Amino acid sequence: MNQPTIRPTRCVLPLIVATVCVSTTQAQQQPPAPVAVAETVQMDVAAGQTFVATVMPLKRAVVGSAVDGRVVELVVHEGERVAQGGTLAKLLTATIELELAAAQAELDLRNQELAELEAGSRPNEIEQAKAKMLAAKAEMEFGQAQLLRLQQLRKSNSASPEEFELVKSQASQREQVYLELKAAYDLMVEGPRTERIAQARAQVAFQQAMVDRIQDRIKKYTIMSRFDGYVVTEHVDEGTWVQSGDPVMEVVALDEVEVYAYVVEQHAAHITPGMTVRVDVPALPDELFTGQITTVIPQADAKARTFPVKIRVPNTITDSGPLLKAGMYARVQLPVGPPQRAVMVPKNALVLGGPQPLVYVVENGEGNSHSVRPVPIRVGVAMPNLIQAIGPLEAGQLVVVEGNERLRPGQSVRISRVVKPASTPETDQQTEGASDGTD
Repeated sequence: MNQPTIRPTRCVLPLIVATVCVSTTQAQQQPPAPVAVAETVQMDVAAGQTFVATVMPLKRAVVGSAVDGRVVELVVHEGERVAQGGTLAKLLTATIELELAAAQAELDLRNQELAELEAGSRPNEIEQAKAKMLAAKAEMEFGQAQLLRLQQLRKSNSASPEEFELVKSQASQREQVYLELKAAYDLMVEGPRTERIAQARAQVAFQQAMVDRIQDRIKKYTIMSRFDGYVVTEHVDEGTWVQSGDPVMEVVALDEVEVYAYVVEQHAAHITPGMTVRVDVPALPDELFTGQITTVIPQADAKARTFPVKIRVPNTITDSGPLLKAGMYARVQLPVGPPQRAVMVPKNALVLGGPQPLVYVVENGEGNSHSVRPVPIRVGVAMPNLIQAIGPLEAGQLVVVEGNERLRPGQSVRISRVVKPASTPETDQQTEGASDGTD
């Protein structure tokens, strides 16, 4: 019996190993990530101390009704944003709108009367008055001629005294009619008197004031917000009757917030308006907030002996609302101690979101290659552009300030830009294209 031929099976393990080696080689050959870096600097800064604080709105207003009326619509509701001049609620205006329509009709009438006086007489009206005057003049001349003829007849006793007196009376009457129509013609030519025009203008102004007053009342039936903010309380419902002065809604401004901290009296002397400080909000551990001290109120609480300090902090507005909300608990790092040497890093170098803030330090490799190493730190006092980094850092080290959100430990990087550290926004300068020749 013929035995089946056994052919050797080709081993596929070398192929798998070769594939893995190729993938590893390709990963190692990936181009370095471009990053911007800045040097850490050493500065003298005041020692900081943490104080408990509260986030408060920059503005708060209880918006009330300026008139009596019934609420027919609530345009915005609790939690919704309203713009400056935006409508909060509307009151019923049917009756007052009828008053406005009547006042505007009266104003139109007064305007037309004034326009008629200012336009003066029409040419055909003047021609009509002239024709009546000339007709009366002809009648007058006829009566005078008739009277002259009777006077001659009277001398020869050819006309009776009664007939003469009748013609004389008619002639005098025709003369008066002519004088009346002549005066009317002259008035028609001269036009209306300036006094009548002034009276008409005064009536128009008076009626315009009446219309403006009613329109102003209608505006008061629309309740508006005086600043950008959020509705936090509704005091009425649709259909509620409100009187003048009754609260309708409460609005708070949160585009910027004020953080209130209370400082004991021995530290209050070290705090001055204009200082930039760090604000931590435990409810938002992945966010870093800095603000500027605006006010140190020179009135201490009689029992606690603490002075209120106000810090203005820009807020972040998202689709779901503001990050910083009124009433949030916060901690404020205030410079209250003597100056000390500290390593400062740009705020953009901080990477948040983990158990501890960290920065990526650039380490030189062979040739032009660089890699990054994460260094956990604790943050201290803040300046307008810098923040204290407490940890294993030294002055002069390069830290990544752009592109650090996508880095991994040990990743290769390419320095595309060196940012010059600055302590104030005015002196912040960037050296474009400054690198070590790796571009």
